[in-house]
Amino acid sequence: MTAAVLAARALVAGYGGRPVLDGVDIEVRPNEVLCLIGHNGAGKTTLLKVLFGLVPATSGELRLDGEPLARPTPARLAAAGIAYVPEGRGIFPGLTVDETLRMAAWAAGVPPQERAARLEWVHGVLPRLREFGPRRAGTLSGGEQQMVSIGRALLSRPRCLLMDEPSIGLAPKLFQDMLRPIRALQQSTGMSVLLVEQNVREALKISDRVLAMKSGAIIREAAPGELADNAKLMELY
Repeated sequence: MTAAVLAARALVAGYGGRPVLDGVDIEVRPNEVLCLIGHNGAGKTTLLKVLFGLVPATSGELRLDGEPLARPTPARLAAAGIAYVPEGRGIFPGLTVDETLRMAAWAAGVPPQERAARLEWVHGVLPRLREFGPRRAGTLSGGEQQMVSIGRALLSRPRCLLMDEPSIGLAPKLFQDMLRPIRALQQSTGMSVLLVEQNVREALKISDRVLAMKSGAIIREAAPGELADNAKLMELY
């Protein structure tokens, strides 16, 4: 069996001595969209931050391609092909979209001679980025800003994309319009995606597997079709 791209075993983490994650086991497998659902405060965002090296684990183990990963940092994980789209977009409002993407290409270590081609590739995945390239990011709508955030993450051509609540503030149709090209990219390249999402109905449409989280622990794994019934879904909350 092929090793998971990114995995955690018995993960414990928190803030200021207060535990948030309580022995979490998770694996993001090659060529899948894994959707992580759960109530507010369940620990989903903390889990993504630990997986990307932004929050240290108190105990437990992170694995990359089946091998233990000591002292994980965002730089090491990014170099290994992991990218992170944070909750709240995290863009610089005073920069234009083009400036944001050029800076992201530099930060991702894309060689100067390859940056134009890499930007063109991202524009091919998310064509609307080209339309508002000259505009300052702070003048864009919420959906457009989210597209910039995703495009910025894609510049490294990741093999695993961690996405935290990309639907916040977006209508369901806009959310689907934004995720459809990501799903198409994932299917064409074999990229893995870990999607944390509150808009469960829409997220299930593009997911291969679902994990439900409650009070800092994974409480259920299911196929998307198993949660089509409202009653079954509400049991997890």
